[in-house]
Amino acid sequence: MFSLASRRVASNVTKASPAFASFRFMSSLPSTMRAAVVRETGDAHALKLEHDFPTPELKAGGVIVKNKYAGINFIDTYHRKGLYARDLPFVGGQEGGGEVAAVSEEAAAQGIKVGDRVAYSVFGSYAEYTAVPAAKLLPVPDGVDIDVATSCVVQGMTAHYLVSSAHADLIKPGEWCLIHGVGGGTCQWAAQMAKIRGYKVIGTCSKGKEDVCKNLGCDELIALDEVPGTAYEDYESMDIVQRVMEVTNGEGCKAVIDGIGKSTVDISINSLAHRGIFVSFGNASGAVPAFPVLRLIGKSAYVTRPKLLDYTTNREELLWRSNEVFGWLKEGKLNVKVDTTFPLEQAAEGHLYLEAGKSKGKVLYEI
Repeated sequence: MFSLASRRVASNVTKASPAFASFRFMSSLPSTMRAAVVRETGDAHALKLEHDFPTPELKAGGVIVKNKYAGINFIDTYHRKGLYARDLPFVGGQEGGGEVAAVSEEAAAQGIKVGDRVAYSVFGSYAEYTAVPAAKLLPVPDGVDIDVATSCVVQGMTAHYLVSSAHADLIKPGEWCLIHGVGGGTCQWAAQMAKIRGYKVIGTCSKGKEDVCKNLGCDELIALDEVPGTAYEDYESMDIVQRVMEVTNGEGCKAVIDGIGKSTVDISINSLAHRGIFVSFGNASGAVPAFPVLRLIGKSAYVTRPKLLDYTTNREELLWRSNEVFGWLKEGKLNVKVDTTFPLEQAAEGHLYLEAGKSKGKVLYEI
């Protein structure tokens, strides 16, 4: 993970400083910090900046990261609303990037040192400092900026597993893939990665984001009317299934990647090819309603509802995905757009911006 030279330095310091146990590698940290905290679930204003929230403690096997950026993702809004329950109070966010500020003995033995540039995905990133297990760290290579690296961790890694693994190899290079909402952060990544994997891509987007989406490499782009104040398009403004069948010569798509949810479930299932797979990973328009499994019989279709944690189950898998994503970034194969940044003091405004569908790329807090 880190260089052999770094490991040697860490080893020498360890032997020279036995009295400090697991806490010898650290810079001076304040006892409190700024953090965007949810004490009661609710709308965006339930996320409030606090200036004296306790700084997390360094734990065995972990590090403390001094955050430069924190990513804002739709799943954060689900936590804030209480749709996905968390113990209260909690610091928002689960995606961050910055520099290592404190290192446990166990992390130092892996070559991790104060000052290393890293990104990560753990709860509590809307803050100046976050405690991160060493196994969750992604070393950021030279040539990749921290804001881009932070953007990669949830959306980039999610896009990677969606186009690389969640379809269970039911789509092959040269076959058609439908991706909804390619104007949004995750599916901007997914559309580009699907092309890297060799799939033919149909993307849906709002007319207001068509300019951004034209640069993603989609073979066919279906631009839809906007739904003001939402993060999704008007999926009834044209017959998408008919257009998909025209583009694919009546075959349909071997995989449909759908983060929209309630508004697109019928479109997604009806756009499938025989033995195709409906990959439902998000709820931007609301949760997918229950439907009878018999509905899949017409095309012997498959359906899956995956999540990122089940596709980064160990260190090897995590690094395989991140190394591919960072490699594509360095090679110029991925065009990552950071749409805008908000200061942490504007925590609520960041969520409101994302939920209103205004973003044309990644949205970050600058810590």
